[in-house]
Amino acid sequence: MALAFRKFLPLLDRVLVERLTAETVTKGGIMLPEKSQGKVLQATVVAVGPGSKGNLQPISVKVGEKVLLPEYGGTKVILDDKDYFLFRDGDILGKYME
Repeated sequence: MALAFRKFLPLLDRVLVERLTAETVTKGGIMLPEKSQGKVLQATVVAVGPGSKGNLQPISVKVGEKVLLPEYGGTKVILDDKDYFLFRDGDILGKYME
């Protein structure tokens, strides 16, 4: 995973995330069809840019943190045959505290 990000660094206030996978099996063991799986709004931050221009505001999330994404938006990026999404720091709704 780390090798892909040596080839790609987000610019300015952008954050590269990897969406968590949708649950395909319920707690009771029932397989869920694709249509009934909800859209996953949680992701893990895998790379961040240096911050916005001007005063160079730092990014509010760090690599490895779990974040909540908006339902729509982001730019799909394919690196090493894996799907990632690029969001502006201000578009990320929140982060999960562990």
